Amino acid sequence: MCKKFIISALSILLLASCSETKYVADGDYLLDRVQVKSDTKAADINPAAMKQFVRQRSNVRWFSAFKIPLRTYSLSGRDTTRWINRTLRSIGEPPVIYDFAKTRQSMQNIVQQMHNKGYLRADVDVYNKIRGKKISLLYLLRPGKEFFIRNVHYEIQDSLIATLLQMDNHENRGLRKGMVFNIDNLDAERKRITDILVNRGYYRFNKDFISYRADSVVGTTDVDLTLVLHRYRSGEQTGLHHRQYTIRQVTFRSGNPNDSVIHLRPNILQANTFIRPGELYAANGLQTTYNHFGRLGAVRYTNIAFREHPDSALLDCDISITTNKPSTISFQPEGTNTAGDLGAAASLTYQNRNLFHGSEALSIELRGAYEAITGLEGYSNSNFLEYSVQTKLTFPRFIAPFLSSAFRRRVNATSQVSLLYDLQNRPEFLRRVFSVGWRYNWNDPSRHDRYQLDLLDLNFISMPWISEKFYSEYLMNAAKRNALLFYNYQDLFILRAGFRYAYNNGRYAFKTNIESGGNLLNLMAHTFGFHRNQEGDYTFLDVAFAQYVKGDFEYTRNFQLDYRNQLVFHFGLGIAYPYGNSRELPFEKTYFSGGANSVRGWSVRSLGPGGYKDDDDSYKYLMHVGDMKLDLNLEYRTHLFWKLGGALFIDAGNVWKIRTDELQEEGTFRLSSFWKQIAVSYGLGFRFNFDYFILRFDMGMKAVNPAYTSSKEHYPILHPKFSRDFAFHFAVGLPF
Repeated sequence: MCKKFIISALSILLLASCSETKYVADGDYLLDRVQVKSDTKAADINPAAMKQFVRQRSNVRWFSAFKIPLRTYSLSGRDTTRWINRTLRSIGEPPVIYDFAKTRQSMQNIVQQMHNKGYLRADVDVYNKIRGKKISLLYLLRPGKEFFIRNVHYEIQDSLIATLLQMDNHENRGLRKGMVFNIDNLDAERKRITDILVNRGYYRFNKDFISYRADSVVGTTDVDLTLVLHRYRSGEQTGLHHRQYTIRQVTFRSGNPNDSVIHLRPNILQANTFIRPGELYAANGLQTTYNHFGRLGAVRYTNIAFREHPDSALLDCDISITTNKPSTISFQPEGTNTAGDLGAAASLTYQNRNLFHGSEALSIELRGAYEAITGLEGYSNSNFLEYSVQTKLTFPRFIAPFLSSAFRRRVNATSQVSLLYDLQNRPEFLRRVFSVGWRYNWNDPSRHDRYQLDLLDLNFISMPWISEKFYSEYLMNAAKRNALLFYNYQDLFILRAGFRYAYNNGRYAFKTNIESGGNLLNLMAHTFGFHRNQEGDYTFLDVAFAQYVKGDFEYTRNFQLDYRNQLVFHFGLGIAYPYGNSRELPFEKTYFSGGANSVRGWSVRSLGPGGYKDDDDSYKYLMHVGDMKLDLNLEYRTHLFWKLGGALFIDAGNVWKIRTDELQEEGTFRLSSFWKQIAVSYGLGFRFNFDYFILRFDMGMKAVNPAYTSSKEHYPILHPKFSRDFAFHFAVGLPF
């Protein structure tokens, strides 16, 4: 440990001591820092946003502080025939040499952007500070005052379009007196008018047919504005009326080079086509057709072309469909790590993307897994084996009554039925799970919302065998008996329904989920007088059923600091409550904390509930769960070089029990004291972004530990101990 620390310290000192200006020639300057500030707080002028228009940026700073890539480059020697020098230069970054011409271009770009924002008298000054061979630049923005529209006039030169738009009615205008005179407002009006016309048959219309005349009033910040919609022009022909086109016919063609047949039913082709013969051409119908064919798994490419019918305002539409191979077989190995127990798994999947020639997707997955369990004593073996078969059939549409055709046409939807049979063989018990589900997923392509409705999700959990040792020591031992353990090691029915909603616009996102289980069975039990077991619970087919309600909410906010750095805040809250026929939650519905997506100073399922401290690690993954969860995360992300990114993070949270448990009294949620039991950790992470997926490595350290026996354990940030407080996580994808 000491040796590694010394090597790391020497490496840091070597990088720090290496001159950043080693490869800066005499007379040149290293561009050390670039800042953008404003002399006033203008409404639409954000200096941080204006920095993107600077043509020359300084060398990359890791976490906005350390020029590690430049220092790495500076470590190289001048002899490029040596591999070590070439390697250091390839992974490093050469110095950015100050270029005055790019500074002038940057000034012009910034001024133009401020003009576009409505600050027509804006200017920018550049100040520099030179220290040795380094130069720092400050772009000082001087926006001045905004200009506003005083009068606006619409000059529609095409009489047919003028009648259609009815711009004489001021309510139909997008530009009004008092609006800021900026490029965003002007472009928005051009786009609004263009969208109206291209969805009313004007196939050849585009926003270039719309221009503006603007006259500023001397001595004021007022502008008199005229929008001009020009008549059609083509080649030498000018002054024509714009044509309004109608669809004459729609033809489907196969895009497969060796197959002239489209392997989709005619009604599927028609249902996903929103271009209709006899209707006016509409750009929205074109885009919606692309969207709907694009979501069909059987379709690889879609190409839609229009042909003008000679000497008429008619269009012929040709839709070329290229389909995928209907069947595929894939094999996927994977590594597993369950609460520190390592293992391996493999899955074999067969998929048919076009089962009934309607792009219905059938998948059959066979999976096997093995783990070597540590820490178990007194059992005949220490292996965990799992085998499962899962079948899913997905329809690319709603299969449900009472839905309007307009709603079906507007949204992208799938309906899915699934079957699963899973066998788990552990040294302590055998567990069998059979589940069947029916769910809907849909979204509107023009919005950022996504919905999921789990109409039916039935799970039957069977425990055909439990070892005598596990039964006597954990289920029947009065000193260790945990109500959650006892409840979840019996046969159980879970019949649930749920609804999920997610919104994500790139800057902030939130997800919510609510589900309820057992209510239908409980109603039937009271109505038909179902049998009760020895615990007093109603049973269905002689098996008790779970009854609970569960709700989750997550909020994520992304603050883009600049093109390389962002700050991400995440908040998560979940509450589940058993009632009626249940006194405990099914284990799959409980919450756990710690791990790669939670409080990263703890390994998965090792934190909580509350201040609970478990001295027996044999079944900690069963003990560190709760009915309520809180997560708070703050993560600073930065791009380092190549495909490598870094992150600094602070996590906080825990899980709690809602009902008091005699074995875990310190795990009960109490409003007056729960905040004292919030665990806190901090750490460093690295991410390899390979576009299609992200590999993530996070290293967390405990800062505040709610489960402690001494003050040193309570505040490990003041008394760190690597072997006790460190946790390493490997995951795929970002944590939130």
